[in-house]
Amino acid sequence: MANRYAARMDVVRPSAIRDLLEHAADPDIISFGGGYPDPTLFPTAQLREIYEGILGGEDRSPMQYSVTDGLPSLRRAIAARMAADGVACGTNEVIVLQGAQQGLSLVAQMLIDPGDVIVVEDPTFLGAMLAFNPCQPAYAPVRTDDDGLDPDDLERVLFANPSAKFLYTMPDFHNPMGVSMSLERRRRVIEIANTYDLVVLEDSPYRQLRFEGETLPSLKSLDTEGRIIFLGSFSKTLVPGMRLGWAVADPEIIGHIGLLKTAADTQTSTLNMAAAAAFLDRFDLDAHIAEVNAVYRRKRDLMLGAMDELFPPSVEFTRPQGGLFTWLTFPDGFDATAFMRDRALPEAKVAFVPGATFFANDQQPNHARLNYSGVSDERVTVGITRLAELLRSTLPG
Repeated sequence: MANRYAARMDVVRPSAIRDLLEHAADPDIISFGGGYPDPTLFPTAQLREIYEGILGGEDRSPMQYSVTDGLPSLRRAIAARMAADGVACGTNEVIVLQGAQQGLSLVAQMLIDPGDVIVVEDPTFLGAMLAFNPCQPAYAPVRTDDDGLDPDDLERVLFANPSAKFLYTMPDFHNPMGVSMSLERRRRVIEIANTYDLVVLEDSPYRQLRFEGETLPSLKSLDTEGRIIFLGSFSKTLVPGMRLGWAVADPEIIGHIGLLKTAADTQTSTLNMAAAAAFLDRFDLDAHIAEVNAVYRRKRDLMLGAMDELFPPSVEFTRPQGGLFTWLTFPDGFDATAFMRDRALPEAKVAFVPGATFFANDQQPNHARLNYSGVSDERVTVGITRLAELLRSTLPG
């Protein structure tokens, strides 16, 4: 049969790290590669009670089709949680999604024609680029450091790309870097977006996973012109298997996202939405998140402490105040992909995510992302010790 694939399939390819990370399925491999929550923290007893109550009751509506925007009860609960976080919104400004990942795809479909420019942090979330790529955009990266996206560089990029369609940013516990945008920079980003009439897609699935430091206002809470689209998720705070996320935006934007969602999947699972709404009504999600954060803080401290003690001084890493990741920077000329393939996997049986593919345009090979949330304390210590031994034998000095 002749090749009938659309041109967009030329940019829809498996991640370059996919084959390497398949090795992480080996139980002998200690993998810091995933972005998974700790499954021992899932509230299984409460969810079992909720699902049994729904399935055993006389009301069959949770097993029926529902509206595309999501169950009103869950949208009201999300709006209440957003209000508690400084974002006053009505249910007409909320749509429930199949995880925040679906929001990335739908926003790109809504705004991007082939060749349009998306402004992204440098590095940026690999999963976002996988969602954006079918729309065939061009990327304009903005310098990003320990205080998040650099507004001065954002202005430079927008001056060079005045017709850019939107800015994609993760201001809270950035994936892959783990850093957070400072309050001063958040305010400047809003000012710049207003000046350039730029839509901002604020992806914040880790926002509530803060272990220390002051909670900073979301970009959406600082929005005065309705240009911020906020994406949230229950995957990191409740359970990822329910595949529940949401978007909050101007009602007109939510309407367009809803049209695209109708075409994509009609609606998110009614059963899972009903279960989430019941959980939020009957149990204390914030108390559960506090327990999760205490565990993740311990894991982060264990990983960073071992790296402080054992890693060569030429290896730098970020010190996140929350989220799931730390970002390693090796000396110039170091190839993290080759090191993992040739040394870390076969010799130390340790996996991580090489950092090159997190860069939209000019890939930098001397970086890696490490996750601490999905690994037991013992395996964190053993894995970092093994990795440190290899790095000390590989790097000069």
